[in-house]
Amino acid sequence: MSAARAGAGVEAARGSALEGPPEAFLDQLRTGRRLSPHTLDAYARDLRDYARFARENGLTDWREASPTLVDGYLVSLLKRDLAGATVARRRSALRGFHAFLARAGGAAEDPFARLPAARSERRLPHALAVEDMERLLAQPQGDRPLALRDRAMLELAYASGLRVSEVCGVERRGLDLEARTVAVYGKGRRERVVPFGRAAARALSEYLMRARPILAARARHDLVFVNARGGHLSRMGFWKILRAHARAAGIASRVHPHALRHSFATHLLAGGADLRVVQELLGHASVTTTAIYTHLDRAYLREVHRTFHPRP
Repeated sequence: MSAARAGAGVEAARGSALEGPPEAFLDQLRTGRRLSPHTLDAYARDLRDYARFARENGLTDWREASPTLVDGYLVSLLKRDLAGATVARRRSALRGFHAFLARAGGAAEDPFARLPAARSERRLPHALAVEDMERLLAQPQGDRPLALRDRAMLELAYASGLRVSEVCGVERRGLDLEARTVAVYGKGRRERVVPFGRAAARALSEYLMRARPILAARARHDLVFVNARGGHLSRMGFWKILRAHARAAGIASRVHPHALRHSFATHLLAGGADLRVVQELLGHASVTTTAIYTHLDRAYLREVHRTFHPRP
């Protein structure tokens, strides 16, 4: 056997030894925890990237993983200039993976046990000003099917605070235009029914009557929002549509996929909505997640304090 073929065989064996445990960990997550498909896909990408780094650094068995390897990988992520949220998610994926190995006897120790805890750094969600929101919603103009779709989609997203995946997954049977409510399945497949306003109801009614029958003439699914070919509208497709209309509306700030959801929550709280109500509308499991939006309008909080405290 040539040296090249022998080397290739060793590399393949090493890759196989490193790929098995991450797959076993992902299988456990699929069956034992109610994680969304998006989260599972992200964890799978994270672990593949980590395994590639481990191979490049000479690791042949996960039992050999050390705090130095993990720390080196985390440093490599920072050098790539990845978003803080991405690095935090990858750290979480690695922590769970190594804890799984330690429980299963696949490692002598958990390398995370000797690493310092990550700094808690929560970034405030970006919300559009009300004036920018009005310009964005007015941007899809005309009676073309795609314009009617975009208008209905943006109106519903802002009026209900749905996640992007929830907007893309809304089904016609979950939409009640008379009651002005939409039923969706959020994280953990928890169903919730969210109200929306008259403007969204008008835009949805016009789209469903005049545009969707054209766009989805041959579709066999029940999804409300479809792409130009009548198929499933992806999260990336939604983002491209949102970004194009934001640019056309002259909105200078970066508009990301969840901008409408963040604006929905911020504007409700600024208008005096109760935090627990906003938590229910957003589908947050904990009110502490919703509470981050209260940091966005300190002036509103000061005004509430002056109005209701006995010694303002």
